[in-house]
Amino acid sequence: MTTIKTAISIDQPLFEQMGDLAHELNTSRSRIFSLAAAEFVQRHKNLKLLEAINAAYDDFPDEKELSLNSMMRSRHLKMVKDQW
Repeated sequence: MTTIKTAISIDQPLFEQMGDLAHELNTSRSRIFSLAAAEFVQRHKNLKLLEAINAAYDDFPDEKELSLNSMMRSRHLKMVKDQW
């Protein structure tokens, strides 16, 4: 995978925390920032997926649809009752 060098501006306390974490994990600050960015992007994708799933399930049947479904089930049962 190709890597690209970039410059970012962050608050010094966060920079120091990232440096401490990199030292603790025995890796570079660059790797920590890369992992953090990848996790952030994945979390955003997951949130978008969750929103799409919620939107798909948000269309609950109303009372009229529930009544119609009940009536259709009853009629279907009468139609197939003696066939099985």
